[in-house]
Amino acid sequence: MSDPLAGPGWLLGAAAPSDFFRDRSDGGCIQENKLFCPDWAIDNIDRYTDPTLQHLVLVFSAVAAGFLIAFGLAVLAHRHRALSSPFLAATGVLYTIPSIAFFFLLLPITGRGALTAIIALTAFTLQIIFRNITTGLRNVPPEVTEAARGVGLTPKQILWRVEIPLAMPEIIAGLRVATVSTVALATLAVFANGGGLGAEIVSGSNITFKTGIIIAGSIAILMAITFDALLLLTGRLLAPWKRVEA
Repeated sequence: MSDPLAGPGWLLGAAAPSDFFRDRSDGGCIQENKLFCPDWAIDNIDRYTDPTLQHLVLVFSAVAAGFLIAFGLAVLAHRHRALSSPFLAATGVLYTIPSIAFFFLLLPITGRGALTAIIALTAFTLQIIFRNITTGLRNVPPEVTEAARGVGLTPKQILWRVEIPLAMPEIIAGLRVATVSTVALATLAVFANGGGLGAEIVSGSNITFKTGIIIAGSIAILMAITFDALLLLTGRLLAPWKRVEA
């Protein structure tokens, strides 16, 4: 099995025009560059397999890393409230940097490739996830934590057995927003030679071919919807009482 992070398809502009036009007919749909050419889509759908896998790697890596970092910062800020504002400000600064500019800022340090894209995408997830985790933890009713403390639970046990489970709806909500946003932003990873579906949109002749753009965009939309649905289901499984309240 080939590594989705390796190979010519992982580089910007790797698809040569001769490869892009393979299996194309000389029909009017192709020549006139109509909105969608189903015959070309059927003949060339396999060219989107590797970019889709690369996109999945970018999204999963960035969201997973962002969650781990944001979770650690949120727990620390929950224990020491004075850190909340500085953490929020720092993650806010990262979030406001334009994505393409962020890629170019990292290029002299990390070079071209998936790592640069993942670092930038991770930075964009931090504020969303951090804010939701801290909000969820602070929304835990004080009487609940007092009751847990009264039965002898340690602060660590209260965090893992009481506060985090009760904060789960907000945590999942943050993950949903961060994941869908990352699916969209990952299409720009091509500017860091990070691959993904964006590479199929801007490489070779595909940049002006409407059918290719629609296919890549549709795959990204379907990916975002699928991730969002899976996280929604996960949230309902982890916080069943929320459905009862609704």
